[in-house]
Amino acid sequence: MEAEAVGTFDVKLAPIGSGESPISSMSIDKTFHGDLQGSSVGQMLAFRTDVEGSAGYVAMERVVGTLGGREGSFTLQHSGLMDRGAPSLTVVVVPNSAKDGLEGLTGTMNVIVTSGRHDYQFRYTLPD
Repeated sequence: MEAEAVGTFDVKLAPIGSGESPISSMSIDKTFHGDLQGSSVGQMLAFRTDVEGSAGYVAMERVVGTLGGREGSFTLQHSGLMDRGAPSLTVVVVPNSAKDGLEGLTGTMNVIVTSGRHDYQFRYTLPD
């Protein structure tokens, strides 16, 4: 049965390394509040074009926490684009990445950013 978790998250991004590469690398540290309680760590690769508002990023993020009354971990895969300010983002649970009480988890997460606040809407399924 499909369920929905909603809430907010705090995120800290920090550059990894330096150099002349046009592709930046960043660490991700998040704390989730709401129906998903927990934290995550991850890494992001990003590229910003010369055209204002156009960029792309990919990321992998390992989440540890409680969801639907169950404790465990899972991995999210991000793929995001901005085309002259028009965003598109896909965040999905990596198949078979969930462990412990969340084993079998599947789902997609919608991220909503408004005025510096980060909200999530996570549609997911867990086996009985």
